[in-house]
Parts: sequence; structure tokens; C-alpha cells
Amino acid sequence: QVQLVESGGGLVQAGGSLRLSCAASGLTFSRYAMGWFRRAPGKEREFVAAITGSGTNTYYADSVKGRFTISRDNAKNTVFLQMNSLKPEDTAVYYCAANLWGAGERRIDKYDYWGQGTQVTVSS
Repeated sequence: QVQLVESGGGLVQAGGSLRLSCAASGLTFSRYAMGWFRRAPGKEREFVAAITGSGTNTYYADSVKGRFTISRDNAKNTVFLQMNSLKPEDTAVYYCAANLWGAGERRIDKYDYWGQGTQVTVSS
């Protein structure tokens, strides 16, 4: 049974930082590209960042490029999202997702497994 469990969300002031983690179990982690998505209140879920199974390639939405960094530790079956210079518009529920043999997919329907999400709130 595949499980993805996000952690690290919380309340932070604008300009601050948070580091999200997503621990995976029940799958061969290195075979899966991992993605982070978010859903802001009243909006659709949107792509944030993705990383290939080996960690060699990373992909970002324009809105977070230069502020967020995705990384992974295949020995610990964990993917991270380091978020710096946070803005109130980054407020959302953040989800991690797994895509078998993927390569930076931005489409939600390309992902096989999803976590439950973690809330990030950025105050102005």
C-alpha cells in the first residue's frame, strides 16, 4: 500500500521560509518522479515543482522559480520543498505526488499517488 505523508506546513510571516517534507512508503521510490502541487482557497490545484527519480532534473512553476527548491533523498524515501521569500499568495494546501518514470510532469492526471496535504499559511 502506497502512502505519501506530507509534513512541515504551518503559519509564517511574509518573507519567511518553510521546508516541507513528504515521506513515501510502499513503492520503489527511485522509480518515481515526485511533484509538489498546491491548492489555494477558491482555486484549482496547480503545479509547483517536480523532480525526476534520480534527482538530476528539476522543474518549477514560474510563480515559485528562484524562491522554492525541490530535492529528494532516495535513501530515506523523502522529497523536500524548501520555500523561501514566502508571499501571502503562496498560502495553500500543499500536496506531494508520485509519477512512475515521470519527467517533470505538470499535469495532475499524470500522477499515480497523492498525499493528504499540509497547510501553508503566509501572513502579510
